[in-house]
Amino acid sequence: MLYNGSLVATQPLRQTIRDFYRADEDKVLDYLLPLADIGVNARSRAWERARQLVLTIRQAQVGKGGVDALLNEFSLSTEEGLVLMCLAEALLRVPDKTTADRLIRDKLSQGDWSSHLGNSSSIFVNASAWGLLLTGKLVNYSDEQKKQQFGLLKRTCGRLGEPVIRQAVRYAMQIMGAQFVMGTTIGAALERAADMEAKGFRYSYDMLGEGARTMADAERYFDSYMRAIDTIGKAANGRGPFNSPGISVKLSAIHPRYEFSHRDRVIDELIPKVKQLALAAKAYDIGFTIDAEEADRLDISLDIIEAVFSDPALDGWEGFGLAVQAYQKRGIHVIEWLRDLTVKVGRKMMVRLVKGAYWDTEIKLSQLEGFSDFPVFSRKPSTDVSYQACAKKMLSYRDSIYPQFATHNAYTVATIMEMTKDYTGFEFQRLHGMGDALYDEIVIKDKIPCRIYAPVGEHSDLLAYLVRRLLENGANSSFVNNIVDETIPVESLLSDPVETVRGWTKKRNRQIPLPADLYGSERKNSNGLDLTDIDQLEPVKAAMTQWFDSVKDIAVQPDAVPVTNPANLDEVIGYLQYADKDKMQQILANADAAFASWSATDVAERAALLRRIGDALETHRNELLALCVKEAGKTLGDSVAEVREAIDFCRYYAARAEELLAQPQQARGVFLCISPWNFPLAIFLGQVAAAIVAGNTVVAKPAEQTSLIAIRTVEIMRQCGMPEHVVQLVIAPGRQVGEHIVPDSRIQGVMFTGSTETGCWIARKLAERGGEPVPLIAETGGQNCMIVDSTALPEQVVDDVISSGFQSAGQRCSALRVLFLQEDVADKIITMLKGAMAELHVGDPQWLSTDLGPVIDAKAHERLSSHVQYLSDKATLHYECKIPAGDRHYFFAPRLYEIADLTVLEREVFGPVVHIVRF
Repeated sequence: MLYNGSLVATQPLRQTIRDFYRADEDKVLDYLLPLADIGVNARSRAWERARQLVLTIRQAQVGKGGVDALLNEFSLSTEEGLVLMCLAEALLRVPDKTTADRLIRDKLSQGDWSSHLGNSSSIFVNASAWGLLLTGKLVNYSDEQKKQQFGLLKRTCGRLGEPVIRQAVRYAMQIMGAQFVMGTTIGAALERAADMEAKGFRYSYDMLGEGARTMADAERYFDSYMRAIDTIGKAANGRGPFNSPGISVKLSAIHPRYEFSHRDRVIDELIPKVKQLALAAKAYDIGFTIDAEEADRLDISLDIIEAVFSDPALDGWEGFGLAVQAYQKRGIHVIEWLRDLTVKVGRKMMVRLVKGAYWDTEIKLSQLEGFSDFPVFSRKPSTDVSYQACAKKMLSYRDSIYPQFATHNAYTVATIMEMTKDYTGFEFQRLHGMGDALYDEIVIKDKIPCRIYAPVGEHSDLLAYLVRRLLENGANSSFVNNIVDETIPVESLLSDPVETVRGWTKKRNRQIPLPADLYGSERKNSNGLDLTDIDQLEPVKAAMTQWFDSVKDIAVQPDAVPVTNPANLDEVIGYLQYADKDKMQQILANADAAFASWSATDVAERAALLRRIGDALETHRNELLALCVKEAGKTLGDSVAEVREAIDFCRYYAARAEELLAQPQQARGVFLCISPWNFPLAIFLGQVAAAIVAGNTVVAKPAEQTSLIAIRTVEIMRQCGMPEHVVQLVIAPGRQVGEHIVPDSRIQGVMFTGSTETGCWIARKLAERGGEPVPLIAETGGQNCMIVDSTALPEQVVDDVISSGFQSAGQRCSALRVLFLQEDVADKIITMLKGAMAELHVGDPQWLSTDLGPVIDAKAHERLSSHVQYLSDKATLHYECKIPAGDRHYFFAPRLYEIADLTVLEREVFGPVVHIVRF
């Protein structure tokens, strides 16, 4: 299961890198601090050098006050700074005037622009503040929703001014973009670079574009890289990789499934592409650097880099390179691995050391997914310690590594210059638009080379890069931001990271809770499973395989109903004995009899039981994952989320019960809990946990398609000390339960998740009883819609549609059913969606590479097939995914339709079908 063979590291250094993926931060820093220390005397010299650099930089800024000063004034700690970032992020891609005007009006009318007048000595900043103040007032006058507030003159000014404002704001956003983008074409960028090259600077060009969603996008980015290499190579004119301009590439740009779950495919398809690009760079003898991306891609990137770099076809060329992120805890061990690789291959490699640009994402993703720890340091000085340690190693390995130190921090620069007396064989790097004054000093005075990382491309491709740069420049803790702010003392910018970190008793930032502590003292966050961490996956794989081996040859039970795998109907994983009417009555009697003692149990004891159940589910996680995969047809990712949600329900309801039921309250009695097959553990246990912690007993009716999961869950609950009759399972078809249990007067409440029709039927049956109303908590169906206008980032739309519409084979109450697209962007987004759907892999969910598993059973498959037939003359079919051949499964091809309007849909379509409506 999961994948074929073993991915256990065969090299000790690769295993060490994996060991440090999410290692304890204090222990990592204890290891790094001695490596990063340069000694007291060198620190003193570095401090003085850095102080002089900062003073020089501030002096150089006087009277200039360009975009640096603008971003300092409108930092992201201000509402106005956020407004500008939102505009910069969205405006340039909006094709229609109406939406552009509304976006400008919505954003600029919010800001308190007058408060920024006169705060800066920069004419540019003050002119910007005046312009934004005037613009905000004018667009406010043209707001249709406020037209009654303004007189004719103001409304006229607003209306006539809007076209001018639209063009002016667009132009302003282009100016801001030009601060960070070298040119729209590689030719224009090379021409613009001439002046800086004459001063001694070098360039590495980054063709904008990352995270291809479709193969067409990946091929477009690949071709862009190839054309750029050709143009750069001709301009380099044989100067060699260290002295000539180079190119930087992102692997996510040239393959739409560059992710660990599709490892085999990525290895097979991406290595030849990277090699082709590298050979093209070798032909011109220019630098070729693979950029660093998110932490979960590091392991697979090292496999690709090792394979390409080791290829004898690249012998005789020293231009191959990659970026290493110092904010990752394993950065130092990546350097050691690169040292080993370069010595083994016998060829030098260019290594760009960066601090890292995805910090916010790494922290929040780890917390959301319940991972064991963060892959990055939680404090900036800790990253600086890692950077210094890596830099010292790299300088000592100059015989096989060409170090490239990318930083805008004057103290970091000064510290590196104190690490060596020999200023040859390495270079500094900075981003285009940042650190200009710092490196003018270094290049001209100290004669140390500096390479400028320069993005190239259209503004429509700028977003991901621009947002990272605005976050770096606009954050009020940013060195780049603070260095131009003369209200901040120079000395406060020059703290030595080694001394700072050594002074901390606890080195991890306690203000950023670890994933397990996300909810504070109230409850523990459920443990997640990092599906990119091979050290975690290998034991899970072994345990799931062992479970399946134990059930795959189960003996036939003649009088029982077999439970089959919806992805493979020839696999029987268990048998069910259905309860008859008499058995149901006995179950009811048992639950009713248990009520008196259970409801009298102290709420603290009931809450403690739920917490024990949550802990036990984590202990039995791998078995439950296997059940979800084999019985419910869930992918591993969906199965992990399912188990975690069930655990969180237990802990959440335990906390709520202690809070809300501190004063004794009378429980109702016996609850009937009817749960669905699409969340056979989470919703099943969520209903049950809420009922029993409040003092009720439960008759639980799980879906017959997924009753094995429910049976195993109740076994675990009883092992945790739950009295036998507090929760009674009734395994039977829904109709029989409805006939024999729902009308029974002993049922004092019903929780139901399922179809609207069934929910209405239950409501009627309960109403027929008469007397006091019986509570019914029902979650039923509906049409979930997404509305997309032209301000939306198409790539984000595609990600969300694929995730919401097709994940879990569309079998979720929250799944996207109807996608409303603004006409101006509909064709582009539909084309991208079709390309993204072409990359989906429908198949057996026991494999990590599967994106969508089967629908649950024949009935679900038939309903979806009937809908396809119904739409045959009522809709346009834009795309239909491929599914495995044969008929011994319930795979249903995800489909993308376009319909005229919402009235075409008569009911919810519970499966992987998305319907587009234009507006």
